[in-house]
Amino acid sequence: MRRQFVIFSIIAIAGTAAIAHFAWPPFWWALVVIAPLVVLGLYDMLQAEHTIVRNFPLVGRARYFMEALRPKIYQYFIESDIDGTPISRIFRSVAYQRAKGMADTVPFGTELDVNNVGYEWMNHSLAAHNPQEADHDLRVKVGGSDCTQPYNASILNISAMSYGALSKNAILALNGGAQIGNFAHNTGEGSISPYHLEPGGDLIWQIGTGYFGCRSPEGRFSEELFAEKSQGETVRMVEIKLSQGAKPGHGGILPASKNSPEIAAIRTVPPHTDIISPPSHTAFSTPLEMVAFIQKLRDLSGGKPVGFKLCVGIRSEFLAICKAMIETGIKPDFITVDSGDGGTGAAPMSLIDNEGGTGAAPIEYSNSVGFPLNDGLAFVVDALVGFDLKKDIRVIASGKIFTGFHLLRALAMGADMSNSARGMMLALGCIQALECNKNNCPTGITTQDTQLMAGLVVSNKRQRVANYHHQTVKSIAELLTASGLDRIDQLSRTHIYRRVSAQAVARLDEIYPYPETGCMLKGEAPERYDSDLTQATSGSFGASCPMPILG
Repeated sequence: MRRQFVIFSIIAIAGTAAIAHFAWPPFWWALVVIAPLVVLGLYDMLQAEHTIVRNFPLVGRARYFMEALRPKIYQYFIESDIDGTPISRIFRSVAYQRAKGMADTVPFGTELDVNNVGYEWMNHSLAAHNPQEADHDLRVKVGGSDCTQPYNASILNISAMSYGALSKNAILALNGGAQIGNFAHNTGEGSISPYHLEPGGDLIWQIGTGYFGCRSPEGRFSEELFAEKSQGETVRMVEIKLSQGAKPGHGGILPASKNSPEIAAIRTVPPHTDIISPPSHTAFSTPLEMVAFIQKLRDLSGGKPVGFKLCVGIRSEFLAICKAMIETGIKPDFITVDSGDGGTGAAPMSLIDNEGGTGAAPIEYSNSVGFPLNDGLAFVVDALVGFDLKKDIRVIASGKIFTGFHLLRALAMGADMSNSARGMMLALGCIQALECNKNNCPTGITTQDTQLMAGLVVSNKRQRVANYHHQTVKSIAELLTASGLDRIDQLSRTHIYRRVSAQAVARLDEIYPYPETGCMLKGEAPERYDSDLTQATSGSFGASCPMPILG
């Protein structure tokens, strides 16, 4: 193809010159098009980065153009309503409809194959209640006996997404929606920005391993900065991020190119420098030190609810935290359980694909690290029940919450409330372009490009966020009435069924059987937890004894 290109170029230039000289002089203008193409083709032949382009000058460039177009063509012309990853069109559509205040009913029945393994449903009751009489403002009190400023939280809130990962207009719209709808907005680990504060919506301040916003010049936790900011009126709860679903066990870096003076001021770091977030905390290194840190934050904040977020990994480590709670009497006010699948644009791709993500995690982490939500949630709830701690601690589910049924299933598994990131992004207008990690999000949500950001009109999108929240909570209230239930705390694993084979279905309590309350204190835990309990020690996140060598 290289030889053919050279021959074609010679013929094109010579032919143009001949026509212009002998027949039609204005034809010289054709060189305005031909000459740049020839020069570009010669460049393609000489460059060493792309083999296809080098071997097929000009023509090879079409490959990269079509590759860029492929996701768009698939989404708009090929995929069905139940296709599309990580979020199918059927769930994207319901989020759009509810955000816009449109009818969210469907004609002609479900498009899902109810005979597929994994299909889940809720059984209704012949003693169903009147949905018109249902309470559509479902709330949960967060705050234990050591908490002097408990928070009356909605059962659905905005999950952690930092300013920087999201644009300022996206943050303004999310927090504005939270203010309108009276629900909470998690800041993400990037700290509290002016755009979190301006609308006045309730905040959950997330503290990550980088301690952004409460960080000393040496990168350590600063009690003074934390106390100052955590006592702000709109900060309702504080969340320590141990790990997240997008990149569990993986630190992060804020490159110098993105560390603008504004971002640096918000995160209390030097501008125009690389900022490292380590994979683990430096303020504590053992479960005992961790629960002491929780108490310290609660005291410094003036008695506000303090909890932690994790994607479940090594089970003995969470059990070690439970043992530390028992030994010290110090308990978090809440625990957020993240699914091994999340991310809004700053995680390695390997960490994203267990259940989705927005596009910037390493693939190994997304696909193959951390417990999926149902399994992780069941384990955390069972551990708290086994240590007789569940009555004092609220559990928050975070991962693929789009509809009332998703929320109801999480509550049935044992959660008290939930957070949604991608559902709220869809309410903002996210089209799942999968450009979150490239700074060119076409909807202006996950970009710092001012021109793209300008397309996101805050006054319009904040109302859509509030609408989506209201309609989703309303839907779970109506599902409760269909089940003949009066309160969300009446939900249990017995209310959800799953097809486990072509011929069999099972209730979630059969798949995830409940332990007896306090059984882990009595030495009567289910056998499946024996090895994890043996290894768990409050003095270390590592195992207290080596794992057996098999084989």
